[in-house]
Amino acid sequence: MTNKTTHALELHDVTKRHGVGDTAVTALDRVSLSIPRGTFTAVMGPSGSGKSTLLHCAAGLDRPDSGSVVLDGHELTDADETALTRLRRERMGFVFQSFNLVPTLTVAQNVALPLEFAGRRVDGRQVRGLLARLGLGDRLDHRPAELSGGQQQRVAIARAMLSRPAVVFADEPTGALDTQAARDVLRILREAVDASGQTIVMVTHDPVAGAYADAVVFFSDGRIVDGMTRPDPASVAARMARLSASVRQSGSGPSAHVGQGPDALSAHVGQGGNVPSTHLGHGGSASSAQVRQGGDVR
Repeated sequence: MTNKTTHALELHDVTKRHGVGDTAVTALDRVSLSIPRGTFTAVMGPSGSGKSTLLHCAAGLDRPDSGSVVLDGHELTDADETALTRLRRERMGFVFQSFNLVPTLTVAQNVALPLEFAGRRVDGRQVRGLLARLGLGDRLDHRPAELSGGQQQRVAIARAMLSRPAVVFADEPTGALDTQAARDVLRILREAVDASGQTIVMVTHDPVAGAYADAVVFFSDGRIVDGMTRPDPASVAARMARLSASVRQSGSGPSAHVGQGPDALSAHVGQGGNVPSTHLGHGGSASSAQVRQGGDVR
């Protein structure tokens, strides 16, 4: 099914369990989440909260037990493995903590690899131009072992973005980097949203990383328990500390619906430079905040 909307990614009442019987663990508990195109969303929570399972289900790497996942208008839960592979090659980009570069290939070859797998023509000028914008114009013929960790992650970002995917999924992209390299990577991700309208969903433990996003969605025990727009590191760190202390909100199936929904965590993030009003609420109680799209890197 293809039915493109203003949302790049939508999850509706997604549930995922691991194991069976008394040992079963509910990793996602009726989660609903909608991400508008051209926005940067951070998913945060304590270890084991379900955020990595969310990313895997959202990217079609794992199938939910119930509910639906729609990416770029394509329903993933009904797709077979061939269709999912094609969608991942053509409509998704991935950035991992461990870089996942092929050690025997050059920087330029690593960046072009997904297009070659997809049977698409590789524009050498586009590859060189993208790498130049990421500060790697003089590293085209280097191999990963000749690069720093930060440089390798920038190669991974270029690889993820070359095909102009609907969504880039970033799983702890700064986890293996030093402070300066991490800031460089986060700045690049932020600029991709502001300058190119890229949609990014990032899983992270780091409050500083979360503060680069337009919105943060907080997970605990497989449920969305809170959300924050225009995040700053101190506020994100304080909320993460409360979650780590096992403070959990009560209520029915969790929801982070970006745009509408009286019983949802609602975060309407504007696009195209407009400054929308944003409502963060849970269980019908909402407060109003302003979200700035395309603003300075925080």
